Amino acid sequence: MGTLKTKFAAKAAKTLRANSTDAERKLWSRLRDRQLLGFKFVRQQPIGPFIADFACRDADLVVELDGSQHAEDEAVFYDARRTAVLAQHGYDVLRFWNNDVLIHTDGVLEVIVAHLEKAPSPGLRFATSDLSPEGEVGPTAHQETSA
Repeated sequence: MGTLKTKFAAKAAKTLRANSTDAERKLWSRLRDRQLLGFKFVRQQPIGPFIADFACRDADLVVELDGSQHAEDEAVFYDARRTAVLAQHGYDVLRFWNNDVLIHTDGVLEVIVAHLEKAPSPGLRFATSDLSPEGEVGPTAHQETSA
């Protein structure tokens, strides 16, 4: 998974954060500070040639919010290409209409939570298992008992 780390991308992301839509502000208020199952979200994250509205790197998830202009034919094609590129960088993409975020916020969050529940727990993503092949926990799992 790659992110675009350039001064241009950083400046563009900062500008987008400063000019958030009402839907972006509302969703961010519910995603920030690890409020959803402990997963950390960032907003306006550069990924490849695009800047994702919201990204959860631990769950390889991008959340995109679309206004009515995204229903036009050219925008639909652009969004499909954008989703494909984000997928090439290892991300699943969830798209929601701005109106759904504003009116049905809890329903939008339920969809995001359902996706997060399939992801490894934050902080445990790369943890090694301490289970033996028999399913016993801890360092004594491989020791034999003597009688």
